[in-house]
Amino acid sequence: MANHKATKKDVRQSRARNERNRYYGKTTRNAMRDLKKLTDKAAATENLPEVLSMIDKLAKRNVIHKNKAANLKSKLTLKVNALA
Repeated sequence: MANHKATKKDVRQSRARNERNRYYGKTTRNAMRDLKKLTDKAAATENLPEVLSMIDKLAKRNVIHKNKAANLKSKLTLKVNALA
């Protein structure tokens, strides 16, 4: 690591961004896991928009790729729609 002030600041910023991105990613994964566990269609349908919004925000922040976000949203929607 270079000893320039700007480089040190960049390291601090990237560390903070990394922690923030990890938090949002983990929170979204947990929400997806909880949604997949639901067996009641009404509850799953109620929680789906919230989880889809979280996925969209990850894609917007470039934490995950936009195509991955689309795949996740599609699979979750299919799963919720398949509930009886």
